[in-house]
Amino acid sequence: MKTLVCISKTPDTTSKISFVDGGKNFNSDGISFIMNPYDEWYALVRAVELKEKMGGTVTVINVGDASNDLVIRKALAIGADDAVRVNANAPSSFFVAKQIAEIAKKENYDLIFLGKETIDYNGAEVGAQLAELLDLPFFSFVNHLEVDGQTNILKREIEGGEETIKISGPCVISAAKDLAQQRIPNMQGIMMSKRKPLTVVEAVAVEELVSLITHELPLPKKGVTLVSADNVDELVRLLHEEAKVI
Repeated sequence: MKTLVCISKTPDTTSKISFVDGGKNFNSDGISFIMNPYDEWYALVRAVELKEKMGGTVTVINVGDASNDLVIRKALAIGADDAVRVNANAPSSFFVAKQIAEIAKKENYDLIFLGKETIDYNGAEVGAQLAELLDLPFFSFVNHLEVDGQTNILKREIEGGEETIKISGPCVISAAKDLAQQRIPNMQGIMMSKRKPLTVVEAVAVEELVSLITHELPLPKKGVTLVSADNVDELVRLLHEEAKVI
């Protein structure tokens, strides 16, 4: 089985977020970066599990500059066989999908994994865009996957129940919680990752469909106002004068 896993670099969840240049750019000063957890814990680990069970290879791909190499090496330490980095700072999700598609269409992967979303923008856009560019079926928020011969058996939660899908042939899967369990790279994996190939390619031209205007931080949360159960008049006044429906 030949598998491609799309990984991204995101700020650590404890990072304090701010923007510079009038809200145009993210302020990376003092920020710790990690591999996007949905890509790492679920997409990558499930791909490695399938390789261990069925044989084959796992390739990871990332769109970013050389500072992303540490994240890529971690993916190799977890169990990926090789990596591709598209040398560009991505201005949009469509740009990312386009770069990955250009690589993927040349390699005929059996499965393409990515996390259901990144924890910075939470857009959940790249998977569907990538599938469209490759003309492949797309299944989002998958939390269980088994492979039986040429058939992929997928499960995902839907409103009020669980959906089971059987499909033959290549597809794009966005991974949700419970698809796999987090792995910690061991010393052997870390040492081997330094010798695994990381190929750097230049980006292809993309006609952008959207443009970024500005980022804005959400308003700070307000404290809770406690009203005595006996003070109904005050509660009514607050609801009329201060409460806001968002």
